[in-house]
Amino acid sequence: MSDAQALSARLEAQRRAFAVEPFPSARRRHDRLARLDAMTRRHRDEIIQAIRQDFGHRADAETRLAEITPLRMAIHYARRHLRRWMRPKRATVPWRLLPGRARVYRQPLGVVGIIAPSNYPWHLAWMPAVDALAAGNRVMIKPGEQTPATSALMARLAERYFAPDELCVVTGDTDVARAFSALPFDHLLFTGSARVGHEVARAAAANLTPVTLELGGKTPVIIGTDADLEKAAERIAFGKWLNAGQTCIAPDHVLIEASRLVEFIDAMTRTVTTFYPRGSASEDYSAVPGEAQRRRLTAMLDEARDHGCRVIELGEHVALPDGGAKLPPTLVIDPHEGLAIMHEEVFGPWLPVIGVRDLDTALARVTEGPRPLALYAFTDDADLRRRLLEETHSGGVVFNDTLWHNAVPALPFGGVGASGMGAYRGEAGFLRFSLARGVFLQSRRSAVGLLNPPYRRWLIRLLGL
Repeated sequence: MSDAQALSARLEAQRRAFAVEPFPSARRRHDRLARLDAMTRRHRDEIIQAIRQDFGHRADAETRLAEITPLRMAIHYARRHLRRWMRPKRATVPWRLLPGRARVYRQPLGVVGIIAPSNYPWHLAWMPAVDALAAGNRVMIKPGEQTPATSALMARLAERYFAPDELCVVTGDTDVARAFSALPFDHLLFTGSARVGHEVARAAAANLTPVTLELGGKTPVIIGTDADLEKAAERIAFGKWLNAGQTCIAPDHVLIEASRLVEFIDAMTRTVTTFYPRGSASEDYSAVPGEAQRRRLTAMLDEARDHGCRVIELGEHVALPDGGAKLPPTLVIDPHEGLAIMHEEVFGPWLPVIGVRDLDTALARVTEGPRPLALYAFTDDADLRRRLLEETHSGGVVFNDTLWHNAVPALPFGGVGASGMGAYRGEAGFLRFSLARGVFLQSRRSAVGLLNPPYRRWLIRLLGL
């Protein structure tokens, strides 16, 4: 059986199961979420080991911090609020239609497909599944092909904790991923690069499948004139070099007034030395998996050097026994706009730091550029915060820190423009994977019959129609 046929058979099995139970009870949904939580909790050490194997090296603490804990927090949040989300919502009825009533019912869509990337293989596969299961759907997941050990573990555990017509994990190469994206799901969520996102959207369009795309982009950091540079350096370094920069919402570049540039570089250097005392060889610093990814990053940095950029490496290139490597935290000072490091998402440990004339210039650069998945600003200036919120667009905004909006289960997570479309997480995710079904309940004592033909012109004028 071909990949496409096998995938279609799985989808059809889930469709049949959904037809038997088109509106799962709150108890059934709670049970599914509880099983996902138990699976993650009981097999935490196996998950950590599989991810470490796929990466060549990944600090155990980072996997717990970025993969396991946020997922379990999201599950607990969904279970706590699920009954309220499921309740029909009252809708206001125009006075001319009273005493009729209106409600909005939130109905499961059916079967939701999820295509996950390899940078956070557990988190980004299961986090949207939390919302899809809470909304009462069946789920099919295609994890990233660059993390085979984690994907295999995911598939084994899914078979143990879920019926295949309830939730299943499909492993395979890019051909399987293409066949998966061409399935007629009721909704398809993709997390990954913009290039692949275009392909997924085209494949889904053939079936008129609605999509949610999380694509990343060039997340800027603006440092205000009132910012404490030591504190800003600490929070930027955490967000940038968690997972060696392989985070879709990692700081991509920093915009700071040129007069404070040297001071900021010194603060970043001190911070990285504190975080990683042995440089790239530190246990808490992660590897960059995949030879193609490392070649891309190396070429990006070499181009910056060749064009005269000042490059400050805060560690050494460390080769790993399995052929992988750790690439050092690196600052690239004032790169030119035409360089790849300035027009491609870095998605690695290089951090461009750009000196600007003033904050108006920094704000203009953000406003004129592609809309990012996140925007970070270090300032307590209320006017600057207001301008950032009103004049710029981004998926999320964090003041005086980085990344942590992603750890708040109640906040929607999603992109805008070049960084994606649609949001999920929490109630936003429940709504994303639900059909908001408008229902009108006519009263037996309704007077709308007076509007039947032949029309009474005086009544229509009286009612202001």
